Amino acid sequence: MTKEALNILIGGEAGQGLVTIGQVLAKVLVRAGYHIVVTQDYMSRVRGGHNTYAIRVCPQPIHSLREGVDLLIALDQETLELHRGELNPGARAIADTGLTCSEAACYNVDFNALTEGRYVNSVALGVAGALLGLDLELVDEGLKEYLGKKKPQEVLDKNRAALEAAYAHAQANHPGFAPLPPPAAPRRRMIINGNEAIALGVLAAGLKFLAFYPMTPSTSIAQTVINHAQALGVVVEQAEDEIAAINMALGASFAGAPAMITTSGGGFALMAEGVSLAGISETPLLLAVVQRPGPATGLPTRTEQADLEFVLHAGHGEFPRAILAPGSVEECFHLAAQALALAEASQGPVFILSDQYLADSYRAVEPLDLEAVEVVRAGERAIADPEAYVRYAPAADGLSPRALPGQSAALVRADSDEHTPEGLITEAAAVRLAQQTKRLAKHGLLLERTLAPVFSGPEHPELLLVGWGASQGVIAEAAAELRARGKQVATGHFRQPWPLKADQFLPRLRAARQVVMVEANATGQMARLIRRETGFEIPRLVLRYDGRPLTPEYILRALAG
Repeated sequence: MTKEALNILIGGEAGQGLVTIGQVLAKVLVRAGYHIVVTQDYMSRVRGGHNTYAIRVCPQPIHSLREGVDLLIALDQETLELHRGELNPGARAIADTGLTCSEAACYNVDFNALTEGRYVNSVALGVAGALLGLDLELVDEGLKEYLGKKKPQEVLDKNRAALEAAYAHAQANHPGFAPLPPPAAPRRRMIINGNEAIALGVLAAGLKFLAFYPMTPSTSIAQTVINHAQALGVVVEQAEDEIAAINMALGASFAGAPAMITTSGGGFALMAEGVSLAGISETPLLLAVVQRPGPATGLPTRTEQADLEFVLHAGHGEFPRAILAPGSVEECFHLAAQALALAEASQGPVFILSDQYLADSYRAVEPLDLEAVEVVRAGERAIADPEAYVRYAPAADGLSPRALPGQSAALVRADSDEHTPEGLITEAAAVRLAQQTKRLAKHGLLLERTLAPVFSGPEHPELLLVGWGASQGVIAEAAAELRARGKQVATGHFRQPWPLKADQFLPRLRAARQVVMVEANATGQMARLIRRETGFEIPRLVLRYDGRPLTPEYILRALAG
């Protein structure tokens, strides 16, 4: 079998170690020079349930997962039963001899004959590495790094012996599986997922405080920040609930620490009043909302893009906000950094809207450009006369001077009620009108800084495929396939769903013969938002809302239907 790209699927129960195999294999593939896209599918259980770790690997850059399986590593019988129908022509399945595998493509390996029971996953890893043509030393190095330096030498030696036995067995008994095509000269790249990239982005931009209550699939943003918090002087607080988390972050921001919270839909539902508090007190705050399917608990470990309208309208009353939605790991880094700076610049709430697919998807990326990151420093603008300081002074652009408490002689006030320019509670109609008008004027700054959608392909195509957030790579690969069939196709990616600036995208939509919006929700929320703001109706939608990620094949089937 010779293929430019291979789909590797590792399946088993939670607790069987499939993530260990997957993460080591992914890292080794990147170090060998390959490009990867990782997709994790896991059930909401500590142990048991059917989980998978999928790696798409190619010598050339790739941007999404694809359907079908070329190499199946089955750690239990259920994996064989569920995925045998997904095997591509020429595919192989690796399974222990204790599993019933009737497929002609099945490699039954007696794991326990090659090693002790606790090292059988190293055997599975070794067989896979041998079939893929990966260097044994590279696999051993990757496994040792994953296990860590604290493991006793005896454990490392037995894992090495298991790998050697697996390589010898595979090379002697299963030579028919062609290895991957050779990559270009390997170069040093990072392997990170979307959540890790968001964390690195805000750290690079000067984050100083993060509050959170753990909620899948957002928690690893906070965990990554925790890993670097001491070195970078960041305070991280795991609060008792989401209400406490957002209010802690607002308090830290008021004091001058660039701050953020991380959550998902169910947790964000408890934070709506805090969002309003950020709006009326004009306090900078970055909110990372990593989407999963609802309503309520929904599918807690699956993916969806169904919280756009929720995030756009969360909070009572009217106040400006911005929503950024990265479509790649690189965008997770850069947009998170920009969002933290935008919150400071606009003195209000700004959102990063991601989803489980992108959050858990590892990619091989070039070293991230730290020089391009704007570092946030609160309260940099000097207050001309601290004695006469007025926090909510009239301002045509809505941006009143913002002093930090304790940094000068200025008396710094904030209030959750309507207030006078000095920050004192009032119910005067004229003051209310002036303050609300001032706050809403900040929408102009957000519009000025709105990131334009990214378009590629002809300006007057037969078909324009448009999406937002994590659908970017999937749409790009679907379009490439259609172009290979002779169709004139362009793509558009909304990396900032709000605010919308019509002149940035409306000419491209109008120039296409047909526009199709691709979204992972049931109602076409982005298409509906575009129609509301511009009057342009996108007549055809490709929607997915079963909790599974979009794929190029899914889009192509929908277009053909």
